[in-house]
Amino acid sequence: MKSAINEAEKALEADEVPVGAIIVKKTGETLSSSFNTVEKDKSSIMHAEIKAIMDAQKKLKNWRLEGCTLYVTLEPCIMCCGAIVLSRITRLVYGTKDYKGGMALPIINGRIEVVSGVMKKESEILLKTFFQSKRNKSRVSIKI
Repeated sequence: MKSAINEAEKALEADEVPVGAIIVKKTGETLSSSFNTVEKDKSSIMHAEIKAIMDAQKKLKNWRLEGCTLYVTLEPCIMCCGAIVLSRITRLVYGTKDYKGGMALPIINGRIEVVSGVMKKESEILLKTFFQSKRNKSRVSIKI
C-alpha cells in the first residue's frame, strides 16, 4: 500500500486528485503502478486504477489479472469497479472510503476479496491537502 501512497503523492505534485494504485502478482512482484492523470490527459477515464489495469494487462500480454491484488488509496468508483471485476483481479485493497463516488462494496462485494482501511489516515491526508489547496485558491479577495 505504501507504493500506492507514493503514486498518490506524485498525483498531488502534478496537481491531480491524489489517488495512486499498484497491481501486485501473488508472488509479490509489482506489475504496474499509476496515479490519476485526468487533468493532464483531459480524459475522465484516466483514473489510477484504469491506468494500472491497462499497464498490467499489457505487461502480462493478457487481459486476465487472476491472482493479482489491486492496491488503491481511495475506494474505486463505478467505472473502476467494473474494470476490476472484468479484468478478474482477485483482491482489492483500498485506503479510504469515497462517500460520494465509491462503489466497491455494492459492485464488487462477493465477487472478489475486498479489504478497506489500509493506510486510511495517509490516504485521507493527501486528499484533504489537495482539496484544501483548491478551496484556498478559489478564494479571491476583492478590494473596493
